Amino acid sequence: MTSSAPELLAELFPLLVYTILAGVLTAGGIAAEYASVQHLGSGELMSALWLAAIGAIMLYAGVYGLAYKKVLARVLVSSGRR
Repeated sequence: MTSSAPELLAELFPLLVYTILAGVLTAGGIAAEYASVQHLGSGELMSALWLAAIGAIMLYAGVYGLAYKKVLARVLVSSGRR
């Protein structure tokens, strides 16, 4: 291993963690929104609204907060395009 390998791993590890967290939050948000539609269809309005709110927060955190602000920003900075 060269001396740059630990530095590369130190850069890639947070990127990998943020990518996994963004995927989990986004998938959870989609699942919550789907469950919200199912509860709305069955007439459970309060559960549907609660799930819709939680789903929207999870989607916002996953797509915008982590994927766009953290992952994409790190990729652009490391590639020298920003």
